Amino acid sequence: MAPRRSSAAAVAVEDRLYAALAVLRVIVTLNLLLLTWWRRDNFDRPTAAAVLVLLLVLWTGFALWAYSSSARRTPPLLLVDLAVAIAALLATPWLKGDDFRATLPGFWIMGVLLAWAVHWRWQGGLVAGTALSVIDLVIRSDVSQATYGNTFLLMIGGPIVGYMCQSLQEMAAERDFAQRAAASAGERARLARAVHDGVLQVLALVQRRGTELGGEFADLGRLAGEQESSLRSLIRQQDTLVSESASTDLAVALEALGGPLVTVVTPGTAVPLPAYVVSEVVAATRACLDNVTVHVGPQAPAWVMLDAADDQVVVSVRDEGQGIAADRLATAETEGRLGVVASIRGRLEDLGGTAELSTGSWGTEWELAVPRPGGPT
Repeated sequence: MAPRRSSAAAVAVEDRLYAALAVLRVIVTLNLLLLTWWRRDNFDRPTAAAVLVLLLVLWTGFALWAYSSSARRTPPLLLVDLAVAIAALLATPWLKGDDFRATLPGFWIMGVLLAWAVHWRWQGGLVAGTALSVIDLVIRSDVSQATYGNTFLLMIGGPIVGYMCQSLQEMAAERDFAQRAAASAGERARLARAVHDGVLQVLALVQRRGTELGGEFADLGRLAGEQESSLRSLIRQQDTLVSESASTDLAVALEALGGPLVTVVTPGTAVPLPAYVVSEVVAATRACLDNVTVHVGPQAPAWVMLDAADDQVVVSVRDEGQGIAADRLATAETEGRLGVVASIRGRLEDLGGTAELSTGSWGTEWELAVPRPGGPT
């Protein structure tokens, strides 16, 4: 079965679906009580049937509480839920006799079917629908048109509901990603203008005064002019947000970072991602390489490795330095030096990903993981 999507938007959609399912569970449980009382003369063992119905009501109450929290919606809960429904079906011939026409739980099993569909998407709906249909057919002495109709609805209803749940979660996650990306890009553009405007004025002054003084100051003025031009170009780029629909090959973008001291290893195939995502991942990778140059040495080698899976991409940046002291990053953040927090972790968090640091006497390694939009859920 497909892994669950873990974004906040996807979890919020799942919470709302289970809230709606809770209402349905209450309705089908009331229907179970009503039909059991109405057809009480059909039972060969009415006392045992009443006990089983009471157990189903108690389980429904427990399920309403258990499914209300994402932390409790675990595979064991869903397996037990399905087992309770199957047990109720299997008990029907013993309670009603072999010539029964309707199972004891009846529509009550819909709650179990839809719970599997919401949690495990169309695959879960198909598995639960198949299990319930097979048991329903096995316990019957003959298969009527009504029985076939119920089985048909179970087999197509579970996968369809599961597919709709998956689509809703994907749309919510993509909307959340797009809003977060646009907001963070707009904020970076605003900050870039606010910070760089002051720097540009200083660089322009250095360039003018250096040209006037001549000599070594002229070289300093020339360098200041080059940096001013670069910063103006950066501001223009920040003012234009990259379209989410544009696609860029992350492998090619990372290979451009390679050089005599930087070894880049990528898959043999293209790794297309939205251009905005590629830009941010490359920027975070470059920040990691800058840290190698500053803290390990200008001649220190570094390795960049790209691993692309169906649901995410992972960029590893490794060096062979002395490692980072355990409290150094926390101290730097406390002192207001936010290079790692903003340039690396901040970028990855904006993309819905993570930046994990491993360090020791053997060196330092960053793992930058980013989810792939439209990947498996």
